[in-house]
Amino acid sequence: MATAFADQLRSLTDDALGALIQLRPDLVVPVPSDVSALAVRAQARGSVARCLDALDEFTLAVLDAGRLSRSAETALTSITAVLELTAGAADPEDVRTAIGRLRARFLLHGPEDALQVVGAVDEVSSPYPAGLGRPADYLDAQTAALCADRAKLRRTVLAAPPGARAVLDRLAAGPPVGTLSSGGTIAEPVQWLIDNHILVPVSEAGRAPRSDGELVELPREIGMLLRRDSGPLGPLRPAPPVPEGPARDPKSVDSAGTGQAMEAVRHVEALLEALSGEPAAVLKTGGLGVRDLKRLARAANLDEPAAALLIEVAYAAGLLGESDVTGAGRARAAAAVDEIFLPTGAYDLWRAMSIARRWEALANSWLAMTRQTGLIGQRDDRDRPINTLAPDAERAGSPQARREVLAVLADLAHGTAPKAGEVLEMLAWQAPRRARGREAVHRDALAGAATLGVTGLGAITSYGRLLLAEARPDDRDPLGAGAGGERVPGVSEAVRALDALLPAPVDHVLVQADLSVVVPGPPEPELAAELDVVAEPESAGGASVHRVTAASVRRALDVGYSAGDLHALFQRRSRTPVPQAMTYLIDDSARRHGGLRAGSAGSYVRSDDEALIAEVLADKRLGSLALRRLAPTVLCSPLQLVRLLGALRDAGFAPVAEDAAGSAVLARPKVRRAPTRTSASARLADQAVPLLAGPRLAGVVEQIRRGDIATRAARRTPVTVRAANGQSVPGLTSVQAHTQAMAVLQQAVRDKVRVWVGYVDTHGATLSRLVRPVSLSAGYLRAEDERTETLHTFALHRITAAVVEE
Repeated sequence: MATAFADQLRSLTDDALGALIQLRPDLVVPVPSDVSALAVRAQARGSVARCLDALDEFTLAVLDAGRLSRSAETALTSITAVLELTAGAADPEDVRTAIGRLRARFLLHGPEDALQVVGAVDEVSSPYPAGLGRPADYLDAQTAALCADRAKLRRTVLAAPPGARAVLDRLAAGPPVGTLSSGGTIAEPVQWLIDNHILVPVSEAGRAPRSDGELVELPREIGMLLRRDSGPLGPLRPAPPVPEGPARDPKSVDSAGTGQAMEAVRHVEALLEALSGEPAAVLKTGGLGVRDLKRLARAANLDEPAAALLIEVAYAAGLLGESDVTGAGRARAAAAVDEIFLPTGAYDLWRAMSIARRWEALANSWLAMTRQTGLIGQRDDRDRPINTLAPDAERAGSPQARREVLAVLADLAHGTAPKAGEVLEMLAWQAPRRARGREAVHRDALAGAATLGVTGLGAITSYGRLLLAEARPDDRDPLGAGAGGERVPGVSEAVRALDALLPAPVDHVLVQADLSVVVPGPPEPELAAELDVVAEPESAGGASVHRVTAASVRRALDVGYSAGDLHALFQRRSRTPVPQAMTYLIDDSARRHGGLRAGSAGSYVRSDDEALIAEVLADKRLGSLALRRLAPTVLCSPLQLVRLLGALRDAGFAPVAEDAAGSAVLARPKVRRAPTRTSASARLADQAVPLLAGPRLAGVVEQIRRGDIATRAARRTPVTVRAANGQSVPGLTSVQAHTQAMAVLQQAVRDKVRVWVGYVDTHGATLSRLVRPVSLSAGYLRAEDERTETLHTFALHRITAAVVEE
């Protein structure tokens, strides 16, 4: 059978063989040596199971029809037999199309009137095709006799009591196996069915029947009788289910998705800023603690599931990572920790990008990360909670599940917003074997897409479609050049589409009389950096609001701004007149700023104003500083400078730090960062299997063909050459001498005839090749391979045998 299967593959054209490889790419990982090896892989359990996992519900039903219609003697079926089983339940053209899909994948092979099902299909599929049991003559002789008498069988089924008929209907829908007893007692309806030989006791599903079994099985003939209304295979759906969800306006979908995308970017930034200010400890078991998650969720004004999702996405994007605790940072609460979560250096680069580019980095990482965020907050097998970033939430199939969900949404008309249940139903039709048991993962994918703005109002956005389409590069253009030979720009189509929907970045603000600063749109990076220093954020969104306070002005003065710089900043950025209160606040803060000078002695305080020094010394709130006067204008303290500055500012003074030369020290807070990490999308791109198309696919097919020709040629190699190459050949007891081989080659050069040459290659492998010798000199044989039209050079000392072609 294997030889016949390989011969069928060998008879395919290069295009047909390439089509098979595209449909089943696992067959060429790694590339098989010849067609026979390819045939063995195509019939292997693992490869067949992967192929079946990708088939839709209707195609699998047609395959079950092929399994059911096989002849008991020859194990063969035909297209006609399959059409008879599906008659009345599906259009014959749809059935023929499904058979074509199965034959293209070589799950069915052979001529139309003698189709054969690949043996591994029965091994990796249910033992009950289409939910029908095994034949009655296999299960029980009395049941087989009953099924042979069709009229008696109908009368017996019609005479079944209501309880027994309910059991029959349940088993007829599939699977055809049920429990014989419950609590050690056989139910009366089941006993009636057994006594009338309608149900047969069996030992175990798929095993041979036994009279003392613990299960009962409904024979195939009776199941098909009970399905007389729906057909032997049950209800068939040649087309996927159509969602009944509302149709949204595509513009409304894009607007809603764009707003959510902006919010996702803003929330990720807020979460990472909160972690930058107060890092979170890495738990000993890995992950982020529940208290830290709640704190971060409050800081970003999010619920905990959304905060956990965005933290996971930021970690997958390489914006968040672990860092060792060093120095004073080791003291945390009551116990020391080894590692903390901090933003990485990539976060600073990410913040400098446009909103669309930042969103793309998050969305691609979400698509690629192997994390199931819906498990966070649940308990594992040992009844322990699963934390954010903990190893327990790792699921390798999550990226594929997200792409499956988005692909279902992208296949629908623009603006179609199916419900979650409808999406799951469509996934169950497209790949029932793969979707079984993955409903939770698919629901998590829908929730994540909505949180990140990939979908809006329940429908996929226009830029979300582009994001999914750009998940893999075009293999036909490996150099990344466009049709005109120019390099493709680095900005993706999804980023361009989102940029067109986002409000344009603004470079101005509106200063109000109450010292609030309104930013009428997303700020440019330079304006955002300035507002971070001179104002306190109050609200965020499409238009954000900040407020200028005495503390924010003092912070700006601490980092190096002067009063004139702040006046010029607001004059330049504000489209409204700067209120007088703002001018007074800046001038008053600047006048008081730097009136005191602090340094390390432990630490000291100095001022040219003796009255101010006396006021500080007399302030009872500063008693903990243990201040003492060194001079009329100098005080010192045993405490560190940082604590001295904090206490003075808490008491209402406005000191600045100075260095040993008396120059003011800029006080921009030190930003801590974790080591830079590789994003999940980049890791997935590195591990991605190249697309099998174009020149690459043609090369794989050619390599298999060449290997097949070489294998068959090796079988035709003369016995003398095979013996010289170390192969066991009956009847030969010696190897042709090397000098005799040289004589054969010299004569072949003169006669210009082809010769079988046995030789040892550089790896020590013994090979043979049919060539036409061209020259024999300088220790080398140069010969032409007419089949490949190439010139080969053989070292004479590596040649083991030579025989003229017969």
